[in-house]
Amino acid sequence: LSIGYSTCHWCHVMARESFNDPVVAKLINETFVPVKVDREERPDIDNIYMNACQLLTGTGGWPLTIFLTPDGRPFFAGTYFPKETSQGMAGLKEIILKTGELWEKKPEDINNAATEITMAIKRMNAPTQPREIQERIIDAGFEALEKAFDNENGGFGSSQKFPLPNHLYFLLRYGILKNKKALGMVELTLDKMRFGGIYDHIGYGFHRYTIDPKWRIPHFEKMLYDQALMAIVYLEAYQAIGKELYKETAEEIFEYVIREMRSPEGGFYSAEDAESEGEEGKFYLWTMDELREISDLLCEFFN
Repeated sequence: LSIGYSTCHWCHVMARESFNDPVVAKLINETFVPVKVDREERPDIDNIYMNACQLLTGTGGWPLTIFLTPDGRPFFAGTYFPKETSQGMAGLKEIILKTGELWEKKPEDINNAATEITMAIKRMNAPTQPREIQERIIDAGFEALEKAFDNENGGFGSSQKFPLPNHLYFLLRYGILKNKKALGMVELTLDKMRFGGIYDHIGYGFHRYTIDPKWRIPHFEKMLYDQALMAIVYLEAYQAIGKELYKETAEEIFEYVIREMRSPEGGFYSAEDAESEGEEGKFYLWTMDELREISDLLCEFFN
């Protein structure tokens, strides 16, 4: 089972490397029943198997690659796999051969593992009784975010950086109501993001994430939900902190969304592709010759 969506860069890469390769395609069709799902059309299916991937690997993402028993229960999961094994990362061809062989020799082991995973997913999705959130839980949430916070660059983590607007929104409210330090965490993050490469300084809007901790080198896809949530964060941060930059950033996000993501029918597209002409970020990247041609304009615009 391969789950992806049309604007996902690594979905395109895996399709070009593996699914379009006659040898790999033949191997898949001879060993498994291949199923392709668009997560935009079936978020319900995506949610079930994303839970499985997170349970099995501790992480998730797209393309979502799941190996299932004939009745649809997951027993092996991952995201992007290269065609061939390299640099310690298992290749799709090797995984197909090994899982196919394991199914032939020890189907009971696979069925037992699939049963355990299925039961765990059911427990995750079981309804719970509503209860009042205690203040200590909110405080614990702040402490966890404070521990993961990057005090130099803002944001959370030490490798890839995602916008994580819900984290920022929580900190914003916590800072207004309880601990001013949380406001400082929000301010540092919003400043670093706004002046970093994750923000499109020409066309506006936020890219999906950066591959470095300093917000410099983006993965160029733009998601509608990121634009909506980051606009809310910047607007409420403007109300709380008073920086004009935050108001301007929200206005620029709205300008981008209305200009680029609104469909002729009146709705909005869910994402904008990272790729142009088969190359990630080609639309956004500049050659040295292009930069030289507009150097005077750049200096004037950025003062």
